[in-house]
Amino acid sequence: MKLVANWNPKARLWVNGRKGIFSKLTERFPQRVSPLIWIHCSSLGEFEQGRPVLDGIRKEYPTSKILLTFYSPSGYEAQKNYVGADYIFYLPPDSKRNAKRFLDIVQPQFVLWIKYDYWYYYLSELKHRKIPAILVSGVFRKDQPFFKWYGRLHRYMLESFSHLLVQNEGSKALLKGLGFTENVTVCGDTRFDRVVQITSQFSPIPGIEEFCGNKNVIVAGSTWDADEEELDHYANSNPQIRFIIAPHEVDEDHLKETEKLFKNSVRYSEWINKGQEAKGKRQNEPFNEDAGNNVLIIDNIGMLSRLYKYATIAYVGGGFGDDGVHNVLEAAVYGKPVVFGPVFEKYIEAIELIDEGGGFTVENALELEKLFDELFSDKQLYKETSEASRNYVYTKKGATDKILQFIQEKRLLTN
Repeated sequence: MKLVANWNPKARLWVNGRKGIFSKLTERFPQRVSPLIWIHCSSLGEFEQGRPVLDGIRKEYPTSKILLTFYSPSGYEAQKNYVGADYIFYLPPDSKRNAKRFLDIVQPQFVLWIKYDYWYYYLSELKHRKIPAILVSGVFRKDQPFFKWYGRLHRYMLESFSHLLVQNEGSKALLKGLGFTENVTVCGDTRFDRVVQITSQFSPIPGIEEFCGNKNVIVAGSTWDADEEELDHYANSNPQIRFIIAPHEVDEDHLKETEKLFKNSVRYSEWINKGQEAKGKRQNEPFNEDAGNNVLIIDNIGMLSRLYKYATIAYVGGGFGDDGVHNVLEAAVYGKPVVFGPVFEKYIEAIELIDEGGGFTVENALELEKLFDELFSDKQLYKETSEASRNYVYTKKGATDKILQFIQEKRLLTN
C-alpha cells in the first residue's frame, strides 16, 4: 500500500488515514466507554447496508455509544462526519499486535460485522476475549474459500462469530454443511430496508428536473468504461432522450474520457452554474437552456440513490466488468425497469429481480439498444416491469426489525 500510494490516490488515503491511528484512538478513548457497540464496514456499500441497523440501535438504545470503522477510503472519506456514530475511524491493518492494541483501547461490549471483510486476527481476538461478534446480512456461495478443502483458516474466522445472521436459506444450507447449525439465523438483507428508507427521505436534486424536462430519461449509475462504451452510441444517436451518467469513478481523467464518448454532454457542476447564470438574467422564467446537451455527467459522489427517481429506465453499471453489477436495489425501489450487463451471477438480488420481471440483462450494445427501444415503445411492458421492480423490493424489506429483535432477545445491550 505504501508503494502504491506514490501514484494511487486511494492507496494514499488508505495509508495517510492510518498514520498515528493508535494515538488518535487513545485520545478519543481515555477510559472505557460502556456500553460501546463496534460496527465494522468494509466500504461505503456495506455502510449503506448496515445503516438501518445502526440507526435502529441509536433509536432503541440512546445511551449506547457507537464506534464505526472502515477498511476502505471510499467508506471512511464519505462518512467520516456521519452524525449517527460517536466515533469513526479507519480499521488498523490486521495483525496480532494491532488487534490486541485496538481491543485494549476501545473494549466494545459487542460487535456487528456487516456482510464480509473477514480479518483473522481481529476475529480470533474477539473470540479469545469472549466478546459477542455478530455477522449481519452475510451471504455465502459454494465457490467461496469457506467451502473448499483449503479453507480451514476461513472457516476458523466464521467460527469466531457468536452468531451469523444471513440473507437467505441457501446461505444457511451451505453453512449447515460445515457444521454451523445452532448459530445461524436467516434475517434477510438490510439493503432492502435502506433503499426504502432513502425513498421516504427523498429530497429533489437541484437542476435535475430542469435537465430532464418532459423527455424520456435513462439514468446510468455506477458506470465503468465498459458500461459507457455500450451506452454512448445510443445516447449520441438519440438526442431526444435525456441521459444522466453517474460514473463510479469521478476523477478528472475519467470525466474527460466520458465527455469524449458522449458528444452532447455537460457536467453537472457546469449545468448548475449555467442555471444560476440564467436565473440571474431571467428571474421569473424556468431554466431549460440545454444548448443541445442531452447527456448530463455527474461529477460528484453521493446523489446516485436519488438520481434513479428521475429515470424512465435505469441502467446499473458494473455488469460488463469482472466484479459484476453494482446495487440494483437503489433503482428498483423507485419502480423502474433495471438493465445491466452479463456479469451478475454473484448477486442474488440481480438474479431475483430478473426472475420477478423487473430486471433485464444484456450481452452487448445491440441488445441494449433494442431493449431500450422496446421499453420506451411498449407501454404495457413498461408498466408491468416497473410494478414488478418496485414490488420485489417492498416484499423483501424487514431484515432490520429481525436483527434488532435478535439483539434484544439475546440481551446484548443489557448490563
